[in-house]
Order: sequence, then structure tokens, then C-alpha cells
Amino acid sequence: MRAGPGARGAGGAGVGGPRGGPGPTRRAEGVGRALPEGAGAPVGAAPLPVAPPRCPAVGQEGRMAVMTHAMLKGSNVPLDTAAVRAVLRWTPGPGVPDVDASALVLGPDGRCRSDEDFVFYNQPRHPSGLVRRLPKKRVAEGLTDTVEADLGALDPSMDRVVLAASSDGGTFRAVTDLTIFLYDATAAPEREPLASFAVTAETGEETAVICGELYRRGDGWKFRAVGQGYPTGLVGLATDFGISVDEDPEGAAEGTSGDSPADPSLLETALIDASAAEAGTGSAARPDLDATVVHTPASTAPPVPPMPDREPSYGYPQERVPGPGPAYGYPQPVHAGHGAEQVPDFRMPPMGPQFQRR
Repeated sequence: MRAGPGARGAGGAGVGGPRGGPGPTRRAEGVGRALPEGAGAPVGAAPLPVAPPRCPAVGQEGRMAVMTHAMLKGSNVPLDTAAVRAVLRWTPGPGVPDVDASALVLGPDGRCRSDEDFVFYNQPRHPSGLVRRLPKKRVAEGLTDTVEADLGALDPSMDRVVLAASSDGGTFRAVTDLTIFLYDATAAPEREPLASFAVTAETGEETAVICGELYRRGDGWKFRAVGQGYPTGLVGLATDFGISVDEDPEGAAEGTSGDSPADPSLLETALIDASAAEAGTGSAARPDLDATVVHTPASTAPPVPPMPDREPSYGYPQERVPGPGPAYGYPQPVHAGHGAEQVPDFRMPPMGPQFQRR
């Protein structure tokens, strides 16, 4: 007896089964129920559904979706792009200092070759044009400051690009959510970043910090999360990499003001006044009547007469000595032994009544 179609469809004996019993079973591709070996879909039935193969997500540009690497301090990630865009993002607010992005292009010795290798707010573009600082932007999440670098076109002598941040008006203790995002600069702006790193202050006294660095590795480039702080600000950071920084720009600005003695005409006037002061003439010798306190020059003391060569004579007549010495008291007698001219009219003055005899 042959089994009818209904028996086959009802799970009866299949072809090749021993004694009409159920034979070995197989699992249909993409279907959870098992079918007897050799059994197929009923005649005229729709084919069994087959699950599509798994594949990576594809964006609108036909490229694979990017997975962002959430990096830890000291970790690194290889880059498969020739140009990157590093974006610093933070939330502004009361007591939060402003943040500025900067970049230092280093040679194989780990130092800048010249001051032109320092890209910051006063020098936003490298002479090669391959490293540049973009204007700040306000986004929904806060403020951003951006540095772009065309890594594939950099000269072989440029071995590393340091990505740094500096604070203006406070320390990084008050910047609680500073994050650096690394994007593929050749892709659409709405694409996800290649990597992100949350930069946190170690001591709270930092006014500059190295967020990360781009460095050569073989024929490609890598990005490393650094997070090293500097309490000496952008000046201290730049100096460590060989940049010459004027430590007192405000003093230099004051030195070039209108009252600066560096002006040749003013310097000449100062020298003339100094010479006039020594000679007792000129503007330095004349008192300023508009001054709050007028300093009166000290009066000159009269000349002191010379001291006599012997003590003056007081009281009874003393022996006269040659010379024009001063004579005090009564006239002095003239000794013949001195060879002086005799005065015949000399008489002793009358003595007072206390010396007269009674």
C-alpha cells in the first residue's frame, strides 16, 4: 500500500524510513522546528523563510558604522584616516574658566623645531597650513574649541602633534566635564567620533593640560590619551617643548608706552635735566610750584673763622706775642726783650675803689 499525500504531510512514514517509521530528522535553515530527513515542503506551499546573514551596519555613504573608543588615561588607538579633527568640549557657567585648545608640532627629539610649531590663539595656523586652530563654537552640550591636523601630508620630520588645553580665569578644578573627541576630518560632521577621552584634573591646580597626542607608528598614526597637567599654565607647557616665551609681556608693553625712557628724545631730555641739576640750573633746579610739597633748598652756612694759635687773654695783662692775635681786655704791656716799639704814653688805668688804700 502506498502512503497517500495526506499521510506524508501528517508526519507518517517517509521515503527511506524503516518500516514506515520516522527516519532521521534535519532542522530547516532559519526555522525552529525539525523536519524528517528527506521531507520537504508540501506541494504548492510557500518556501521556508531563510534568515538573512548578519553584516555590519552601513551608513548613508556606504561605509561601515564607526564605533567610538572610550579611552582611559595612557591607552592608545590606531587611526585609519589621514586627517583628524580634535574637539575639546566643556560646559561653561559661573566660576568656570574659559578653555583654549592648542597644538605643538614636535620633531623626533620631542621638541618644537621653532616657535612657529606652536599653534594657539595668537598663532592659529602652522606655516605649513597642515595644523590649524578653528574658531570656538557653542553647541547644545556646551562650548567647543577645535584643532585640525592633516597627518598624511605632514613632513617626515614632524613626528608628533601634542593636543593641549589651557584655562583662562581659573584652574581646571572648576572644569568638571572637559572631554576631547577625535573625529575623522574627511567624513561627514554628523558621524560618530573615533575616540573620546574625559580629561580630569589630578591636583586641581592645573592651568594647562596635555589632553592627548598624535604620533607616528610605522607607516600610520596613533592617538594616545595623556591627561598630564601643568600648574604653570600655557607658558610652562610651551617652554617644556622648546618654545621661547616672553615671561613679562605686560612689562614690555609698559616699557614701550609714551613715558618710556627708551624713547631717544625722552632719554636725551633726562640726561640734560640730570646735568642741569648738578650745575644748579635747568628744570631740575627750579622748584615746581604746582607740586603738593615744595622742597626748599637748604641754606648755606656762613664760613667759620679760623681758630687762634693760642688761647685768648682775659683779665690781667699777658705777655704779648708777635702776630696779629686778638687782644681782649686791657692794653698789654710791651716787653723790651721782644724788640717791639715802646709806647711812652702808656699808663695803667685807675683801679677801682676796692683796691685803693684807706
